[in-house]
Amino acid sequence: MSEITNFRGESIATESEAQGEAAVRALILRVGERVRKARELKGIPRRVLSEASGVSPRYLALLEAGEGNISIGLLQRVAEALDHRIEWLVGEDDPWTSEALRVAGLYREAPAEVRTKVLDLLAPTPEATARRNRIALIGLRGAGKSTLGARAGAELGIPFVELNREIEEQAGMPVNEVMAFYGQEGYRRLEAQALGRVIATYDQMILAVAGGIVSEPETYKTLLGHFHTIWVKAAPTEHMARVRDQGDTRPMAGNPEAMDQLRFILTSRETLYEQARAKLDTTGRTLEESTDDLLSLISERGFLQ
Repeated sequence: MSEITNFRGESIATESEAQGEAAVRALILRVGERVRKARELKGIPRRVLSEASGVSPRYLALLEAGEGNISIGLLQRVAEALDHRIEWLVGEDDPWTSEALRVAGLYREAPAEVRTKVLDLLAPTPEATARRNRIALIGLRGAGKSTLGARAGAELGIPFVELNREIEEQAGMPVNEVMAFYGQEGYRRLEAQALGRVIATYDQMILAVAGGIVSEPETYKTLLGHFHTIWVKAAPTEHMARVRDQGDTRPMAGNPEAMDQLRFILTSRETLYEQARAKLDTTGRTLEESTDDLLSLISERGFLQ
């Protein structure tokens, strides 16, 4: 559009430009308000959100005040830290009054048997058929997914697979190098591809996935639709102790607030982990006891029938 000038030769904004600027301003205010409200509803201090998202406290303060013109990349990180999709922060519909979001909230809060009935009603293909005899263990690192999955697989005589090992095989490098080279977005893309290959390859298996897979909506939807999911959980102190016992001191090294961050991650992902069809709490349980618990749960719920 050509520039318009007044009689003095000074440029003036066109009506469409003014409308565009107003729309951008409204978007910035809307995003800031939603970030602030979501953070406060979850009881998350700005400092903790900053550490989880990698966005400075000062920038978050500007954002929440409607004065920060945040990039898409940074906003995505904030959305993930708040356990929300980025569309939830930028959409025009009020997330607190939207009927679709209200239904989604009711679904997350419903008991497992109610969620199962809802999915059976809405799914175009019976989910029991899609899941077949596949079991997926979800949850944070340190809950015991890999150890328990391997032991249960050996006991039941079915394959056990770690999705991260599939990603490493595809990428030709360790996961930490995948993250460093491709970034979080690249890792998530490889994760989705690896999950698709696993589904196409195995009709019967136990799969252990990384704790953050639940934050990628489409990948998590695929996992829930093709596996009987079990949330393997533990108390935060046991999560941290088990990671250290594995020889990884990074969670605590130079980071006195690591436990606060771990509790925040557990809290922010709880509604997502709750979508699993079953739970296995390993808190205070020995390895043998937890293995027996997992085998009993698989048998009682008929996950391999």
